[in-house]
Amino acid sequence: MLHSAAPSKRIFAPTGGSTDPGHAVQYQRGALSPSDLSPSPTAQFHTWFNEALAANVYQPETVTLSTCSLPDGKPSARVVFMKELDDRGFVIYTNMGTSRKAADMASNPQAALTFWWRELERQVRVEGRTERLSPEESQVYYDTRIRGSRIGAWASPQSQVLEGREELEKRVEEVEKRFEGEEKIPVPEFWGGVRVVPEVVEFWQGRESRLHDRLRYRKEGEGWVVERLSP
Repeated sequence: MLHSAAPSKRIFAPTGGSTDPGHAVQYQRGALSPSDLSPSPTAQFHTWFNEALAANVYQPETVTLSTCSLPDGKPSARVVFMKELDDRGFVIYTNMGTSRKAADMASNPQAALTFWWRELERQVRVEGRTERLSPEESQVYYDTRIRGSRIGAWASPQSQVLEGREELEKRVEEVEKRFEGEEKIPVPEFWGGVRVVPEVVEFWQGRESRLHDRLRYRKEGEGWVVERLSP
């Protein structure tokens, strides 16, 4: 069906942060070559994460987690915190009983992570399969959370429709009564850690004229192959 006129654009070619009127910000803070990389993507991520901390990047653990349900193929994404990194992969914690991400991963265990560190003009993209952490592993992190967050994990039926804020607050009150006087609260069986085990990890360094440096680790057998990608 042909439309007689294009709809008016509410936003067109924004140039946030640019000092050059009408043109986008140019990335000039660094470069990236294969000789800069560590043997494994988790080791390289650890290096970059420490550099982000040193550069005072605000909450560098912030990451977009993307999942996709099957068989309809509908994607969904949300911003979460990476809470752990080890040689096996990247760990986030969430409700695995009622959340949209849990439903997606139940039908399709593949997921993607995207970190963006504006202060360094860097991003990291991760793709891989997901796996649940054991309750014992999840309890270790759960114990570090403030009491209100531990209570909230029990009380919130994440992603489910509420009648109003009052319903949530009532659920919190009920859980508070359940664990009144108890400092050691068990991790809910429906809540815990999820590890994204990387199969592909891309390190992206912004460059001028959008000719960015993109280096990708790709799992091959027991090792990793590094490839340069065109921007």
